[in-house]
Amino acid sequence: MLAKVQSYGLLGIEAYPIEIEVDVSMGLPAMALVGLADTAIRESKERVKAAIKNSGFHWPCDRITVSLAPSDLKKEGASFDLAIALGILAASEQLDAEKLKSYHIFGELSLDGSLRPVKGILPIAVAVAQAQIIQMVLPQENMLEAAIVSGVQALGVFSLRQAVEALHQPQCFKTAQVSLSQLLENRTQYSIDFSEIKGQPAAKRALEVAVAGGHNILMIGPPGSGKTMLAKRIPTIMPDLCLEEALEITKIHSVAAASPLQNGILTLRPFRNPHHTISDVALVGGGSLPQPGEISLAHQGVLFLDELAEFPRNCLEALRQPLEDGVIRICRINKAFTFPSCFMLVCAMNPCPCGYYTDPKRNCTCSTTKIQQYKNKISGPLLDRIDIHIEVPAIKYKELADINEAEASGRIKKRVENARAIQRERFKAEKIFCNAQMHTKMLKKYCALGDSAKKLLRLAMTELGFSARAYDKILKISRTIADLALSQDIQEEHISEAIQYRSLDRN
Repeated sequence: MLAKVQSYGLLGIEAYPIEIEVDVSMGLPAMALVGLADTAIRESKERVKAAIKNSGFHWPCDRITVSLAPSDLKKEGASFDLAIALGILAASEQLDAEKLKSYHIFGELSLDGSLRPVKGILPIAVAVAQAQIIQMVLPQENMLEAAIVSGVQALGVFSLRQAVEALHQPQCFKTAQVSLSQLLENRTQYSIDFSEIKGQPAAKRALEVAVAGGHNILMIGPPGSGKTMLAKRIPTIMPDLCLEEALEITKIHSVAAASPLQNGILTLRPFRNPHHTISDVALVGGGSLPQPGEISLAHQGVLFLDELAEFPRNCLEALRQPLEDGVIRICRINKAFTFPSCFMLVCAMNPCPCGYYTDPKRNCTCSTTKIQQYKNKISGPLLDRIDIHIEVPAIKYKELADINEAEASGRIKKRVENARAIQRERFKAEKIFCNAQMHTKMLKKYCALGDSAKKLLRLAMTELGFSARAYDKILKISRTIADLALSQDIQEEHISEAIQYRSLDRN
């Protein structure tokens, strides 16, 4: 007998329909699985057989053929286990095959018949909502993730036997109900805060400016100066995620994560901190069936590269195109995949190989040649995409011993949100949302300078030896500083502060 089961597979972060056909016919006992299945799917034979037996059903002693269509697309993962098992039960007349026509089936089986969660349920649920069949049977742990998509009816089950019961008596199972607005209102709070950091007022101010204008930032300082602590607290001063942003980043993390998402949706901005030994594929994404990399997992959040000069050159150069376009395109011979990667790049590095070139208390052991070689590991084109360069000095004992609490993240965040609101209003007709995205034509329109400001910038260009690229960066940064000060015009003090944030451009 032939049975058909509907499911979905993943290509990148998009889902596509898969029809699983199961035929049980007379012949030598065997199971054949066709349709460009990967190793995880081919191994499902043993998982499905054990799960069916241990769930109290009969394993047919006939020839079983399982086909995954379309057959010209490679499939991967263990999310088809439950669909294959239910197809075998229907084809061997242990389950009413008509019941399968009303559902999309997902889930990985354990040998005892229980279900494990699978990844990528959110993009699958989005695709199911646009299909004629809007009902899903899936592991209980994935039910909330599917329920955040309106129009989808998700039945969560714990085992193969319970899945059979749900198909025959769906009225006995409740579908999950999720209030997205309530989830965003009751979002988890960060456990860290800027008030915990002693000293470093200049670095905190630079980070505030960077977040307010969407600028990438590079922090340079000796070990122990607090660069990593500062970077980890950047998400606490970023504007809250809106519903569209939350769904977008949840979709990416759903595809990449092996475990289900808490509450079904991510409500906090991501912070990714890959080690400097990372490969370029892990950073930008890839694989035979491409998966999102760290830059996509940092979408709408922060990508922090600590010890920037230690990263392989090919990894750093791979960042250039995503920083420019906000997406990463990965091409394969039969298809091109696009992953969103609009993130804030935050970097930290030592001033020299030993780390103490700028430390007044410790002697640097590096020669001038070594220091220059160390800095040259960061290419000019990459530095061109980092607006703010700041020096983070070692913290003095007096600052560490200060019992007064520093300014909290909440107060900084309010100023950032006010500046972002000004930028949204300014750029509502430009298809950009922050100052860092302005191009040359926009700089002339939105960054006009008065006579005193022009004079100061001219002096800086000639005396400090700033490059042409630094000129545009200073204008963008000064525009952000003016927005934080709620000033319509860029004043001389705004230009002066912006000049301080281009330390690597000075001769």
